[in-house]
Amino acid sequence: MSLSRRNFVIATSVAAAGSTLLSACSSGNAGGGSGSTPSDGATSYTGAKVTVGTKEDSTGPAPEIAGAKKGGTIYGLAPDDFSHLDPQRIYYAYNSTVALLLHRCLTGYKIDSSGHQKLVGDLATDAGTPSADNKTWTFTLKEGLKWEDGTELTVEDVRHGIERSWASFVTEGANYVQSALTGKGGKWRDAYEGPYKGKHLDSIVTDKAKRTITFKLAEAKPDFNFTLAMHSYAAVSPKLDTKEKYDKKPAACGPYKIKAHTTDKSMVLTRNKYWDPATDSIRNAYPDGFEFDFGIETLDSTDRLIADQGKDQYAVSIYKGVPAERIQKVLTDPELKKRSFNGLLTGVYYYAINTKRVTDLKVRQALNHAWPLQQIRQIYGGPSAGDFATSILSPDVIGYKKYDVYGKLKTPQGDPAAAKKLLKEAGKEGMKIVYAYPQDPTYDKTKVVIENALKAAGFTPVIKPVDSTSYYDQIQQIDNSYDVMWFGWSPDWPTAYTVVQPLFDGGAIGNGMNNISQTNIPWINDGIKKNAVIADQAKAGEAWQALDERIMKEVAPIIPETFSRRYYVYGSKVGGAQFDPNFSATLLYKTFVKA
Repeated sequence: MSLSRRNFVIATSVAAAGSTLLSACSSGNAGGGSGSTPSDGATSYTGAKVTVGTKEDSTGPAPEIAGAKKGGTIYGLAPDDFSHLDPQRIYYAYNSTVALLLHRCLTGYKIDSSGHQKLVGDLATDAGTPSADNKTWTFTLKEGLKWEDGTELTVEDVRHGIERSWASFVTEGANYVQSALTGKGGKWRDAYEGPYKGKHLDSIVTDKAKRTITFKLAEAKPDFNFTLAMHSYAAVSPKLDTKEKYDKKPAACGPYKIKAHTTDKSMVLTRNKYWDPATDSIRNAYPDGFEFDFGIETLDSTDRLIADQGKDQYAVSIYKGVPAERIQKVLTDPELKKRSFNGLLTGVYYYAINTKRVTDLKVRQALNHAWPLQQIRQIYGGPSAGDFATSILSPDVIGYKKYDVYGKLKTPQGDPAAAKKLLKEAGKEGMKIVYAYPQDPTYDKTKVVIENALKAAGFTPVIKPVDSTSYYDQIQQIDNSYDVMWFGWSPDWPTAYTVVQPLFDGGAIGNGMNNISQTNIPWINDGIKKNAVIADQAKAGEAWQALDERIMKEVAPIIPETFSRRYYVYGSKVGGAQFDPNFSATLLYKTFVKA
């Protein structure tokens, strides 16, 4: 499994904590032990509760937002253009922020003002019906669905959107559904040549008259309906499919369509008059349109939003948070703070312990006790940079429960005495620990406090900075020479399978894979298989949480570090601006122009 779309936010932005989350001030407490997060004006989202909605929840229109009205234009500012607009080529969270306005999938997330999410039917009438063994999933399309040209959106369009994932030009999207339909894992392309020669997958059955589409999976997938919410599986009409050219101007079935797009400069969206709000329980779509300006660096856009002049009064930052240079200004100015919101990014930063090299459990436990979370977070900017992490699962995953096996919330600065005691019991006093991290100004600073903490705990640290461009290639080699490695992970959808399986399943050990702790323990492998087929996602969440806690107690393969936080500021004439807990961005479809 490659790094997930949300992990692309976390793990490839190695300077994220240092460049966008730094701050020396905050107030309030969001449950991070001694950590605190902003309040008193700044809308804050600390982890999103996720449930599965009903047919009623899936029925449009979306709940009205108090004080909102239709009309006007919202302006979006960003340093970069969207790299892909073709839904099957969308995997990066930033691209999904605009995909929410253009494309629709069978399922999606209905998000309330508190950031809580419900998985509901988007194109479908509900979140889907599984068979008793969870190998067959059936969905019924809503009536009245249309494309931007007025033609009907059918189950055949949904099927085509999935089948075109096999096209040779589609290499960037997710592959979960392809693997589930074929049972061939990473060799899923061998099972089908794509739809352009007139053939369909036998594992997808459509009934246009009944508006049903049925997926026959090779293996049980109780959370398959979550998978189908990914934009990689959005509908595409075969009649409107322009293949490679579709990436520049895809057809819309969402509330907006592309009017104009000058690559790397700007994009204009206007209303799709054939989108019927009665079919959509997710999107409000108050503005008449959106205008996106690209090539504006984050500091410049933040300064423009703070100045709040002209069109910038109607503007938002799409995806880039307030940079370090302006966080303090935003949080200490009451008026600016009222024009801000923040939230925890999906996933967790952590340090993977190579269990093939660090074989003694007591040593791994000692590392957890020794690690200086507080000093590290202070370099990131202090409490407003995020909350201390003590678990594998993050707050946005079903089943998350805060626990603290190693007392890190009480002693986030590290407990060298507890670490020394464990090292002595293991007979490993003075043990050499090779620590690897991606070379970057921020992590060059954190390595100093880590080195000092390891020495204080009785270890002999060896620090190995690694070039950031090849960092993941190097630590994902099973014969690497590192004992502890900085890492980050985030789920592709908010169930724990997408966290625990890629990081701790023995089958996920290999060059280029993400079980860099190299855990291959029968009860973990069996637990993953058992939990993966629990149909009730609430019960599955409880089982995953129990496995999470047991792994940390009995194996200690990682040192959790931070649930990071991102801040946004927006113009004074923008209403409804809030944090998207799914993509850590501005939730554009809830914004509106104030009177």
